[in-house]
Amino acid sequence: MMPHQVAPLPSVGKHKTLSTAKRAGRATDAGSFLRIDDVIASTGLSRATIYRLLAAGDFPAKIALTIRCVGWWEADVTAWLESRLGRPSSEPGEGQAA
Repeated sequence: MMPHQVAPLPSVGKHKTLSTAKRAGRATDAGSFLRIDDVIASTGLSRATIYRLLAAGDFPAKIALTIRCVGWWEADVTAWLESRLGRPSSEPGEGQAA
């Protein structure tokens, strides 16, 4: 390799590079963490309601990402939403009125 050439980044899932994966909002195909504002937007619940449900054990557990940063695994929040709609998370179209 010549001194001014940059080595290509490894492929990340369906994305060609890590930078394109990050721009797409998902660094891996395994899922991603949602921050509190993302959870609020996804559920339509207020911050207080989310934390109240969390304290009662009725909402997916938050995960400490750093000392001052928590997140929720996206798949856990999606499964919780699906359960509230009364349908299994593995079959998203089932349970809705036709």
